Amino acid sequence: MIHVTINGKAIEIAEGSTILQAAKSAGIQIPTLCFLEKREPLGACRVCLVEVEGARSLVAACSTPCTEGQVVHVNSPKARAARKQVVELLLSEHDGDCQTCERNEDCELRKLASDMGIRTVAFAGARAAPKRDASTPGLVRDNSKCIKCRRCVTVCNQVQGIGALFPQGRGFSTVIGPAFAGDLDGVTCVQCGQCAAICPVGAITERSAIDDVWQALDDPAKTVIVQTAPAIRAALGEEFGYPPGTRVTGKMTTALRQMGFDAVFDTNFAADLTIMEEGTELLTRLKRALVDKDPAAALPMFTSCSPGWIQFAEFYYPNFLDHLSTCKSPQQMFGAVAKTYYAQKIGVKPEDLVVVSVMPCTAKKFEAQRPEMNASGVRDVDHVLTTRELARMIRQANLAFTELPDGEMDAPLGLSSGAADIFANTGGVMEAALRTAYEIVTGRELPADNLHVKPIEGLEGIKEAALKIERTQPAWSFLEGAELKVAVVHGLGNARKLLELIRAGQANYHFVEVMTCPGGCIGGGGQPRFTDDSVRLRRISAIYAEDESKKLRKSHDNPAVAELYRDFLGKPLGHKSHELLHTHYAGRERR
Repeated sequence: MIHVTINGKAIEIAEGSTILQAAKSAGIQIPTLCFLEKREPLGACRVCLVEVEGARSLVAACSTPCTEGQVVHVNSPKARAARKQVVELLLSEHDGDCQTCERNEDCELRKLASDMGIRTVAFAGARAAPKRDASTPGLVRDNSKCIKCRRCVTVCNQVQGIGALFPQGRGFSTVIGPAFAGDLDGVTCVQCGQCAAICPVGAITERSAIDDVWQALDDPAKTVIVQTAPAIRAALGEEFGYPPGTRVTGKMTTALRQMGFDAVFDTNFAADLTIMEEGTELLTRLKRALVDKDPAAALPMFTSCSPGWIQFAEFYYPNFLDHLSTCKSPQQMFGAVAKTYYAQKIGVKPEDLVVVSVMPCTAKKFEAQRPEMNASGVRDVDHVLTTRELARMIRQANLAFTELPDGEMDAPLGLSSGAADIFANTGGVMEAALRTAYEIVTGRELPADNLHVKPIEGLEGIKEAALKIERTQPAWSFLEGAELKVAVVHGLGNARKLLELIRAGQANYHFVEVMTCPGGCIGGGGQPRFTDDSVRLRRISAIYAEDESKKLRKSHDNPAVAELYRDFLGKPLGHKSHELLHTHYAGRERR
């Protein structure tokens, strides 16, 4: 440990810590723009300049290590003036049309300017020519708003391992974006939206579906229904002043109903359905591998709920595509069931039923438009909103969200189990699958503390667990004594590490869960900003609390799903379910 003094406060901090880390540990705030938690600091924006006694010049707090006896002044006249000038310079190059910018309510640059008392732009800098890149279904880029902080570069390269964005040129001519100043659809981008989630300004945002949804709601010829993903209920409240991790399921339901949706449903219903299909698929593959000795029974089987991960596999690991579960994601399963089963129940033509999804993910916008996703004969999911878009629509509808009473979701597609809730978290899909698969095989409840598989919880990048199967049901006797090995990974950079281990024969599993975004869907690219690990953990806690509050905590206990099979689908992996709920993917050429 070493000892430093910041703003007159004595601080003991671990050797190797930066001034920023030391200040944060003592509750002393230093402004930042380019800094990202757990990533090598760039010191690119210079917003965190502080004065260190004995130093020849001001230093960047994010990248300057603490030294024994160091004395730091965060708020000296020199430091305050320098930080203010840095922000003024950033403003001089920034397209400052704040009134019409999507980020006008949560722009970090605007907040810094306000906090520093900047009322006029002191400099007249050269500004990039406006170039709006709306080439992908999920994301929109506007280089005229870019402040070159390089957060997007860091998350795209270091966290996700994609490399779709990088700096080009020098000095005032520097551009952040795809190669050769092209569009996103010309590079290998999986549209995960992590760049949009961490951009401090409005340079990268989700492609909005708000106008399309309002148009559908205003059309009397259309029946408009909505599904909400489990991650939304633990994050939406942040947009209205609630602390991270506040569950607002009931208020969200009421808001959607008052906005004019004809029915409010839960993607969780389809998550339970996914477990029935995916769990059966896994058990079928295990039988083919262990009993039939079929070399085509591709193991390990990978989950297929995350569309960014699907694209990643298509681009980088096409040889693993046979290992993907053939199950569509819960979003798409819901759409297929809604446009067939539910449309029949209410007597509406599929083409007159509009399915809107509220998702934590920008890649879901891409997924809904895939040609594979029209099993009903029309597009299964018509429009996808992010959590942030839903919040904007609630404000547009002039609803006082915090004052709304709690509502209940509609039947039958609004009933779900706690197992479906935990789909929102890294490790949740795996745990939900194990709850059902183990009980099917043994006839007994999963032997885990309160049904939670602790080794696969938390934010470690790669997690694994093993489950010994004993005293099986007669139909599954071939699994007697087997040890089911599973792994959970979140963030595509971690997924790459795991896939390489599997490919090299250094890791052996039966079932692997992959989620595109850090923390899983609760950390999705469409969630409220700014998401760091402390926020992720609070959202995860809220989701587990939602699970534990329910009487039904296993997908196979959902009576509405049982009714769907009895009246419409037949059985898991049956002809009808295969037709509506399953698909296959093909490799994509990397760009």
